[in-house]
Amino acid sequence: MTAEERVADEPTGETVSQPGGLGVRLRALWRALVIVWQFVPLLWQWGRDRKRFLLFGRSRSVAPETRTRRARYLKDTFVDLGPAFIKLGQMLSTRPDALPRAYVDVLSELQDNVPPDAWATIEPVIERELGDDIDTLFEAFDTTAISGASLGQVYEAQIDGQRVAVKVLRPNIRTRVESDLRVLSTLLPVLTYGADPGQAFTLENLTEEFATTVRREMDYGHEARMLREIGDNFANDDDIAIPDVVGSHSTDRVLTMTYLDGVKIDDVERLDELGIDRPALVRRLEEVYIQMIVEDGLFHADPHPGNLAVQPDGTLVFYDFGMTGYLGPRTQDQLLEFYVGLATDDVDRVMDAFVEMGALDPMADRDVMREAFDIVIEQFRGEDISEYRIEQLVGQFETQLYEFPMRLPQDLALVVRVTTVLEGVCRTLDPEFDFIEIISEYVMEQGAGDDVREQIKTEIQEAVTGSTRSAVRAAPKVEDALDRVEREELLVKTVLEDSDGLSRVLAKRLLLGIVASAGVPVSAYLYTVSGLQPAGLALGGSAAVLGILAWSFRRRRGPALSTPQFTRHEMQQRQATDAADGDE
Repeated sequence: MTAEERVADEPTGETVSQPGGLGVRLRALWRALVIVWQFVPLLWQWGRDRKRFLLFGRSRSVAPETRTRRARYLKDTFVDLGPAFIKLGQMLSTRPDALPRAYVDVLSELQDNVPPDAWATIEPVIERELGDDIDTLFEAFDTTAISGASLGQVYEAQIDGQRVAVKVLRPNIRTRVESDLRVLSTLLPVLTYGADPGQAFTLENLTEEFATTVRREMDYGHEARMLREIGDNFANDDDIAIPDVVGSHSTDRVLTMTYLDGVKIDDVERLDELGIDRPALVRRLEEVYIQMIVEDGLFHADPHPGNLAVQPDGTLVFYDFGMTGYLGPRTQDQLLEFYVGLATDDVDRVMDAFVEMGALDPMADRDVMREAFDIVIEQFRGEDISEYRIEQLVGQFETQLYEFPMRLPQDLALVVRVTTVLEGVCRTLDPEFDFIEIISEYVMEQGAGDDVREQIKTEIQEAVTGSTRSAVRAAPKVEDALDRVEREELLVKTVLEDSDGLSRVLAKRLLLGIVASAGVPVSAYLYTVSGLQPAGLALGGSAAVLGILAWSFRRRRGPALSTPQFTRHEMQQRQATDAADGDE
């Protein structure tokens, strides 16, 4: 009653298995009743938040404690509903553009740890898929699962004297998950009813992304292709280890790979015992992911600690390629633009890249978004962000519940997930980890080839030219101002006691400051063009000018400026006093 068909998987163009037939439809009908019944309490409460009496009345505010309580109910509901909803909850935990922060925090507690199915139900699957009995196929096979997840489980075995890991899809899991996916797609119009356009866009995108991702995870043929392709991309890197596929013992339901041992990447004590340089490990991990995303356009998209390990010599091991991301050339270019914006500390460029990728509403308030991006960038740098500052920013978006102008397209959603999960791993290894510094070094020193370095050189050259042009323009203007002072033609609205030639001193200091500040971009440009020595000479000259400037301040004697006769605060006080006297 349950048939399977191969359907195209966008954007890769590959085909993946998708169950169909009467069995799936009947199960979907039953699951729809179960799911709706489970979600009725939440839907009722959310509806009353928008309309006090569901169909009419004002909206009502929701206390943080109430949101947290509802989030925990949602988490428990996902666990009760099974594998597909556990996966959905995990995905939602990385999507603050879809749910309020309280829900994201609680759903992040969801773990993909599910007790393994009994060996008696798994053995027939392996023998049916590989066409022979276990004893014939393998020299040895440990029937105790070494890993259990919601979709599959992993066993250790031996082939021709080589240790292998055998990943087996749980029996009937495709039918169960496909039924739930059909229910979700049917209920989507209900979920988006009454939502603002931004949230509706996010939910629709999220549903498509989730369906695509979970179908790929259940197709071990797809995972085998990803293992080979990403493995080829790092074939020349001795410090990166990716399992090899044993093709003779693999199908779309059973995946056999070489067994790679290692210490879990978040086992800090064990890593320290092995003498692993944790900051260097973090740097290498980030470089690998930047390469996969920006250069290759094909990346491992589930970097939680269970899927990353470290060998005694520091080699990084990657497991579980069921969740992978693919980026087209245009998105890669815009992500590169985003990274260049981070490297050059150009927030406007970062926002423009998000707009071009369709991730940011072009009509968004740029001042508010600039503050938001500043906070995110500071967090990437590892800086402490004050609670008050975050509350202020969130307050600016709370006029409507989900009126946040971020719209994550499907291809970017996995990049966001990777960045979020990876940051947690890196902070565990190195609390001082600075993502922006790593991005800057990668773009400048390695980049994505000569084109990137040439692009950065051009931008630095433009910055140097702009600074030099400003200095050239400023010098004649300052000199003209000094001449006018000497001829007593300059009108200044502040009373100056200039018996010591203060104006000329200030002008000289201004010129020294301009020259010193121009030295930094000049040195950076010389470094990219001519190497370290010319850049060092330029930087040394800049330091010397800066020293002269500092010395000029040390030699200052006595007060230079007279006390202003009126400050703005005093003037406001006088105006208020005058107004009060007039009223009397």
